[in-house]
Amino acid sequence: MAYQNTNGCISDSIEILDPKPLAVVASGVVHPPIVASFNDRIRPLLDCIDKLRHLNIMQEGIQLPTIVVVGDQSSGKSSVLESLAGISLPRGQGICTRVPLVMRLQNDPNITAPNLQLEYNNKSLPVDEIGIADAIILATDEIAGHGKGISNNPLTLVVKKNGVPDLTMVDLPGITRVAVQGQPEDIYEQVYDIIMKYIVPEESIILNVLSATVDFPTCESIRMSQKVDKTGERTLAVVTKADKAPEGLLEKVTADEVNIGLGYVCVRNRIGNESYEEARSDEQRLFSTHPLLLKIDKSMVSVPILAQKLVRIQASIISKCLPEIVRKINDRLASNLAELNRLPQHLTSVAEALTAFMRILSSSKDSLKKILLSGEFDEYPDDKEMHCAARIVEILNQYSNELHSKNFEKADEFLMEEIMVLQETKGIGLPNFLPRAVFLNVLQRKVKEIAASPEDFVGKLWNYLERVVIIVLMYHCENYPQLQSSTRRAAQNLIAKKKNESVDWVREIIGMEKLTDYTCNPDYLTTYSKFMAQQHTFMEIMNDHGKYSMINLEEVGVIDVGHLRKHLDVVQQAFDLKMRMMAYWKIVLMRLVDSMALHIMFSIRNMINKEMEIEIIQDLMAPHGGGIERMLDESPLVAEKRNRLKKSVKLLKESKEVVANIMDRISLYDDHESDQG
Repeated sequence: MAYQNTNGCISDSIEILDPKPLAVVASGVVHPPIVASFNDRIRPLLDCIDKLRHLNIMQEGIQLPTIVVVGDQSSGKSSVLESLAGISLPRGQGICTRVPLVMRLQNDPNITAPNLQLEYNNKSLPVDEIGIADAIILATDEIAGHGKGISNNPLTLVVKKNGVPDLTMVDLPGITRVAVQGQPEDIYEQVYDIIMKYIVPEESIILNVLSATVDFPTCESIRMSQKVDKTGERTLAVVTKADKAPEGLLEKVTADEVNIGLGYVCVRNRIGNESYEEARSDEQRLFSTHPLLLKIDKSMVSVPILAQKLVRIQASIISKCLPEIVRKINDRLASNLAELNRLPQHLTSVAEALTAFMRILSSSKDSLKKILLSGEFDEYPDDKEMHCAARIVEILNQYSNELHSKNFEKADEFLMEEIMVLQETKGIGLPNFLPRAVFLNVLQRKVKEIAASPEDFVGKLWNYLERVVIIVLMYHCENYPQLQSSTRRAAQNLIAKKKNESVDWVREIIGMEKLTDYTCNPDYLTTYSKFMAQQHTFMEIMNDHGKYSMINLEEVGVIDVGHLRKHLDVVQQAFDLKMRMMAYWKIVLMRLVDSMALHIMFSIRNMINKEMEIEIIQDLMAPHGGGIERMLDESPLVAEKRNRLKKSVKLLKESKEVVANIMDRISLYDDHESDQG
C-alpha cells in the first residue's frame, strides 16, 4: 500500500496484482485486468490533475505533470495505448493522430461495460466501444479539418473500465519528415512544435515508443527527447514489435546507447483481430518461450509491467509537483486579484464618474506636490527624470553658472569700455565727480549682454515641468483613456501660460535691473572697498612708465595695463567705475538667480494647488472635451483586461478548490493512519 512520506512524496509500493493470465476454467477463459488493484491514495491525486487539466490551468502558465507519448510514424504508439486501454484507436496510413489526444484511463471495478466519453470544443459526447475509432476520426476532422493536416487543439478521451490502469497520457502526432499527398509541406515543423511544447516542461514524463526493427539512435523521437532531457531522467522507452526483430534486442535495451533513464519495457501489441486477452496471453508466451526474448529480464517485458511502471512514475511525479502547483496557483491568484483591484471601477452613473474624476485630480495633485514641492520620489524610484527637486536644482545651477561665466571683455581691453563711457558722457562739472548716468550706462550694457539667459532658463525649466506633469497625469488617467486627450491638452495649455508668465516676469526684472542701481546688501560696500584697495598699486604702474606693466588684480587676474597709460586723465575714474561695477554685478547676478528660484517655486505651487484643476475641468467641460459623461464609456482595452482577469481568477479559484479538496483528503488519510497506528 502506498503511503505519503514526510517530504510529501508518494512511495513506489503501489499494489499491483500478478499480471499472469489465469487458467482456463469450465465456464471459459478468464484473465485479470492489467492492474487489478490501485491504491486509494493515488487515484485522488490523478483525479486532481485531470480536473486541473480539464479546467485548462496550463493557460495560466502552470504546468501539470503529464505522461507524453511520442514516437516516429508507425512506431506503434497507438497500439501501445490500445493495449493499455483495451479499446481500438484509429489506424491507417500516414499520421493517424492529428491532434493531441489526452487519454484518461480510470479503473472502475463496479461497471461491466466500458464507459467512454469524448471531450473537445467545449463538448462532451458519450461513445460506445465499437464506434470509438470512428468518433475520434470525426472529432479530429472537426478540430483539425478534413484531410491530413494537424492541430494543436487537444481531444480528450475518457475511458472508465474495469481493469485499466489509472493513467492520463497525451498521445501526440507521429513524427514524419516527408509530407505525403494532402499534408502541408511543413508537416515536420508543425509536428515538431507540438511535441516540443509538451515535452519541454520539467513536469513532463516522456514515453518514447520505439520499434524494435530500427536503430534507436536514428529515431527522430529519441533526438527530440534528448534535446530536452539529456540525461534521460524523465524518459521511459517502450519497445514495440519485439516479435518482428528479436535479434539483438537484449543488447539494445541493456546497453542503453540513448540514455533512457527510466528504463525500457518491451511489449507485443495486439495483432489483427486478436482480442486483448489473447494478445496478453500471446505476449506472455512470447517472452517466456522465445529463445532470444526470454533472456530479457521479466521486469522489462509485457504491457502489464508497462502499466505498473507508468502508474508508479505518474504517482511519483504528481506527488513531487503538487506542492509547487499549489504555490503557483496561490501566487497567480493573488497577483491577478491585485491587478483586478487596481483596475478602475466600471462607472455606471455621472455621480460615480464625477467621484472617480475628482479622485484622479486629487491623486495627481498629491503626486505632483510630492515630486515637485517636497522632493520625494518614492513613486518613481528608478526614473531619475522624475526626481524633480534634484533636476530643478541642476537646471538652476546651470543657469547660475552660465550667468557668472559670461565675460565679454578681452584682457587687452581692460577699462576701455569704462574709459569710452567716461569720455562720451563728459559734461560741465567737477573733474573728479562720477555722474550716476555713467554707472547706469555701463550697467545697462552688461544687463543687456545677459538678458537672454533668464528667458532661456524659464523656457528650459517649463519644458521639463511639462514632461513631468503630463507623465503624472497620464499615469493617473491610464485607466480612463477617454480623459487622456483632454487632460493632456489642459496640461499643455496651462504650462504654455505659465511659461509666458515667467517670460513676462523675467523681462520685468531685467527691465528693473537696467533702470535702477540699488542694493541694501552690505556686501556691496565691503567688496567695493576690497577691490579699491588695489587702486594705489594700479596707479603707481600707470604713473611710472619705466615700471613693468603687468598687474594681478583680484577677480580680474594677471593683465597688461600698458595700453591704459595714454588715458591717464580718466584712468583713475575708469578704475573706480570698474570696481564699483564688479562689486555691484555680484549683487545683480545673485538677485537674478535667487529671485528666479523663488519665482519658479511660487509658480509651481500655484499651478498645482489652484490652476491645474481649473484648467483640466474647463477643458473637459468644453464642447470638444465631451464632459464627465465620457468616463461612462469604458475603454475596450480596460474592458477586455477586466474580462480576462475575471476569467483567470474564476479558473484559479476553481483550481485552488480542486487542489484544496485533495490536500484535505490526504490530511484525513494521514490522520486515519495515525489513529490506526
